[in-house]
Amino acid sequence: MRRIYHRPAGLVFGPDARHIIGQGRGASLGGLSAIAYAMIEIIERNGQSVSRRFESFDAVPGERLPAISWPEDRPLVMGIVNVTPDSFSDGGKNAETARAIAHGLQLAKEGADILDVGGESTRPGSEGVPADEELARVIPVIEALAAEGLRVSCDTRKADVMTAALAVGASIINDVSALTYDPASLAALAKANCPVILMHAQGDPKTMQLSPVYEHVALDVFDMLEGRIAACVAAGISKDRLIADPGIGFGKTFRHNLDLLQAFTLFHGLGVPLLMGLSRKGFIGALTGEKLAANRVNGSVGGAIWSALNGAHILRVHDVKATVEALAVVRASAEPGEAGL
Repeated sequence: MRRIYHRPAGLVFGPDARHIIGQGRGASLGGLSAIAYAMIEIIERNGQSVSRRFESFDAVPGERLPAISWPEDRPLVMGIVNVTPDSFSDGGKNAETARAIAHGLQLAKEGADILDVGGESTRPGSEGVPADEELARVIPVIEALAAEGLRVSCDTRKADVMTAALAVGASIINDVSALTYDPASLAALAKANCPVILMHAQGDPKTMQLSPVYEHVALDVFDMLEGRIAACVAAGISKDRLIADPGIGFGKTFRHNLDLLQAFTLFHGLGVPLLMGLSRKGFIGALTGEKLAANRVNGSVGGAIWSALNGAHILRVHDVKATVEALAVVRASAEPGEAGL
């Protein structure tokens, strides 16, 4: 089957971005005015054959990306609150309710815009947990954090957990299965009025890293996410509530993860905001030589900044303070001024 994809390229930042947007020689990347794209890579896929060519923005007026509406002119930082005894990133040190709440409050103090609370580990090789156990872990934490006026997301694959989390104050649902794990999740979220994060994963957590295979990883991931967006819309979940995540580390090899990072701007073609979650993951350890996940702060911040510069709208991170401070420098550098002088 023949398909055409458009990947924004020739990225320009800060005052230069605003300048070329104003002149009509580029467009905002993902609705972020401080990033513009001046070129488009046109990718043609015909079966297993893929061809690519680059065109300047003004040379292909009919082949531009859908506009993405984003209320902020910056990426939001989503702090991770794992209420699990077998978390890969912290060894379960925040599995107890009071500690998880305290951790969430600390992340908010450090600048997290969203707190993502999860009660089921989805690290490679992990087993699922029953819904009642997951509920017992996350509901008290979500309720306490939401009561403090904080914006809380629930990281879950189960419709019952989604519904209960929303009832006690969660305002976002983050599903690593893109609403495929639980057949009831589409209908449950069609009734809700909250953003929904759809993540790509090949296989389930227990087996996903055994032998992941793709024909062309970025294009295959794009196609799956596009299909899930269509399924959500068909089920009554409006597209303007959806956010897409390419799922770094979920059914991907080291090379697949790097290919997805390099091609990240492709996913703006989905027409929805994008989330990147690569914090402390194994491929960062492979790149930096750091075997202990909790010590992968520097590599994780580097990946977050790369993602932000490629138009990520939400950065899901463990190390909030380090990420927020790095982003502050990037944002200051992109403020209006006398570029080039």
